[in-house]
Amino acid sequence: MQRVFLMFIATACLLAARTGDFSARFEELRRQAQPAELYALLYDLPKGGDLHNHAGGSNIAEWMLAILTDPQRNGGDAFYTRLRFAAEPDAIAATARFHTIRQNTHDRFPPARQAEYVPLTALTATERAAWCDAFRLDAPGEGRAEFFNVIWARLGDIGRNPHVRIELLAENIKAFAAEGLCYLETQFGVDGFVANDGRAISPDDGLAMVRRRLAQPDVAGTGLVVRFQDGIIRFAPRAEQQLRERYAFVSAHRDLWVGLNMVGLEERGPGHPGRFLETFRELRRTLPAIPLSIHAGEMDGPNSHVRDTLLLGATRIGHGVNLIKDPDTLLLLQQSRRVLIEINLISNRLLEYTPDLARHPFPEYLRTGIPVCLNTDDRGMWDSNLTDEYYTAVTTYDLTWDELVALGRNSLVHAFVEPEVKARLLADYEARIAAFMERYGADSVAGALMRLRAVKPVSYGYARRTWGFSFAP
Repeated sequence: MQRVFLMFIATACLLAARTGDFSARFEELRRQAQPAELYALLYDLPKGGDLHNHAGGSNIAEWMLAILTDPQRNGGDAFYTRLRFAAEPDAIAATARFHTIRQNTHDRFPPARQAEYVPLTALTATERAAWCDAFRLDAPGEGRAEFFNVIWARLGDIGRNPHVRIELLAENIKAFAAEGLCYLETQFGVDGFVANDGRAISPDDGLAMVRRRLAQPDVAGTGLVVRFQDGIIRFAPRAEQQLRERYAFVSAHRDLWVGLNMVGLEERGPGHPGRFLETFRELRRTLPAIPLSIHAGEMDGPNSHVRDTLLLGATRIGHGVNLIKDPDTLLLLQQSRRVLIEINLISNRLLEYTPDLARHPFPEYLRTGIPVCLNTDDRGMWDSNLTDEYYTAVTTYDLTWDELVALGRNSLVHAFVEPEVKARLLADYEARIAAFMERYGADSVAGALMRLRAVKPVSYGYARRTWGFSFAP
């Protein structure tokens, strides 16, 4: 590990000597590039890690539909979605339409209810498009309520099929690697898996399935380093007991699971961070410390949730939107520079925590010394990717080249991955940034822009709806 770390230091020093020259080139490229060219440049940019990623919300709807209708990929299961309604009032309930279930669930329904569900394989082209649209925020007026109360409910019991969950993880890994990511730390668990016959699958068996899929060539060949967080729903009645169970699981599987998280609306029921202080202290008395990355400050009004989450032992804060309204804690983080804020711009816009991104606190955090990085959160439900986050940041906040590089570097410095792997990732990141600067700084600006024609970005619905980009997946 020491040799890798020294290599990282040497590469970083060399890179620092060259970034000044490339800073001017980056500004020229930004001024002269057409919007689609700038997007392609940022797609090609090495990006470090995505640290704030919900595996269950990161699946592009078309990927889900393809896997759910392919028995070779879904373990021989079949899926149904609700399209017909026995009673008129139910027909207009948002949570009713497109609720999707497995064969075993369908078989246990009474005939009248079975008749309301249609096999996914039988959907017309129009119905398939409507099904996909039902799993993303893509229409005016959709926002926080649609996301928390409707879209997640429509997923039904899809996530209990281990083959589907793991295949979708593989799709995310391949897509992230293609846009320059070198590390993914996603929230993914192996509890709750159920076989096609309704039999519970043990966490050990689920873990073995994950290991086998990660070792297959199409995933392993990407080179993307993947680690997991486990998590709890913070407002659940049994949240404290779930925390004990997840803490013990992560403690026993540190080669893949590197941290814990608490998710869900902070203001919903007893979801506030103070509820869990004694439980975390109890756990730390009997088990080694586990890194904590916890959602906090994803709220409209001011409160002390970010400070209270730091008291739990968190070294990373997910969102931190209302930190800007807590000056004492803001000053603490500016001075310590030890706690990373995981920024999720598109999420904050679509869920209306910051509808006008020009007023987002991200640039204030970034430019007053608080470590920050960009992340995708529930990218499948936004129909977006990490390049969309970078393009949003560059075009909204006039980011410099040094700031862009720092975002990727921060994501790796603050990753929970093992120290020797972190050192290797950092050294690789600096080397890839140096290669990027060589690729786009070796000749004229016109030559650099010409070189972008070889880049084949992939974009999704968010880029098309927001900026008019339509790069084929």
